Amino acid sequence: MLAPEPFFEPRGTPFSEYHRIKALVELGYEIDLVTYPVGQDVHLPNLRIYRCARPPFVRRVAIGPSFRKILLDLLLAFTAFRRARPGRYDAIHSHEEAGLIGVWLARRLGIPHLYDMHSSLPQQLANFSYSRSKLIRWCFERSEQAMLDGSQVVITICPALQETAVATGAGDRAILIENVMGGDVEPVADVIPVRERWDIGAGAPLVLYTGTFESYQGLDLLFAAASHLATTHPEARVLVVGGNPDQVAAAKAAAERTGAPLVFTGRRPAHEIPAFVSACDVLASPRIAGTNTPLKIYSYLRSGRPIVATDLRTHTQVLEPGTAVLTPPDPAAFATALARLLDDPDERRRIAAAAAALAADKYSRASYLARTREAYDRLLGAGAASRPTGGSGARGETGPVATL
Repeated sequence: MLAPEPFFEPRGTPFSEYHRIKALVELGYEIDLVTYPVGQDVHLPNLRIYRCARPPFVRRVAIGPSFRKILLDLLLAFTAFRRARPGRYDAIHSHEEAGLIGVWLARRLGIPHLYDMHSSLPQQLANFSYSRSKLIRWCFERSEQAMLDGSQVVITICPALQETAVATGAGDRAILIENVMGGDVEPVADVIPVRERWDIGAGAPLVLYTGTFESYQGLDLLFAAASHLATTHPEARVLVVGGNPDQVAAAKAAAERTGAPLVFTGRRPAHEIPAFVSACDVLASPRIAGTNTPLKIYSYLRSGRPIVATDLRTHTQVLEPGTAVLTPPDPAAFATALARLLDDPDERRRIAAAAAALAADKYSRASYLARTREAYDRLLGAGAASRPTGGSGARGETGPVATL
């Protein structure tokens, strides 16, 4: 498996990769993961992690396109080339732009390739305001087409990406597997006292945002909505979990100037997030750009807390009427929706119950495992997960070896 991200780090694609690996080892596969030199090791049965070399100046990797990622992708390719020998693997499974490496390697080894499509590469240019160059956009479009054309199976993680795969001619090879596990992690015994630690009154109405500080997340919208909320609900607080130190410092300074009732925790370990969710009254997803469904939406549905989200396709391709409060991407409208739920405990309970029912019906872990099995049955042939493989190299007795 080729994963061009910090693995593991508590953010979108690494979460998706983690749950994909967890499902595959549960289905009997052995996995050699080739990834960046940044991130925390995880320990799962039949998973081996191989990290590419670390340039001396690289300590973290930002989300989105960058020259740093290009360098790391070249080093990842070198590590993958060293590992990919004839007879060692049954398939190659590549995430994001590593599909370019994976398609070439699979063709060279004569084995099938699966492309895990977490986003549209051309759309990333707009989401991250990376470049307006027509040449760079053309390169991204050609790269995406090459990865789709060269893959025997394509996994898409939301309906919008499934439509992209269909439009580019890969519809007969694409399978939609939504990230239903979201940001879920293994439970831990310690439950942190969220309100006490961040000096939030036990009875104060509390809105929670968790995630990164990238521009497409709509934090400016949320912060402006918090200022509106302060005029009608002065006791309310908006708890913001995430962001690197520089981002948090800038946001804190802005909040102090405007008097917005924002409380910042910075980035927190993934296993703490359930405690933050349990401490809040309302969950906020103010995303303003892109069409991918935010990973957290699926775990939010199961949380027992109501969701307020922007009425854009990034949300509406999953959230159905009555399972969330959907509002225009406008600060006043978003604040009104938050206030409405904070004032009405019965409506909060109704919406949360409808959300949980939707999650159980359409976004269960059982459906996720079944779709993952289907993808690999397509890749290797019916019954591949249980077929004995024998052979040499990294293969063992538990099942086929997939390199991700």
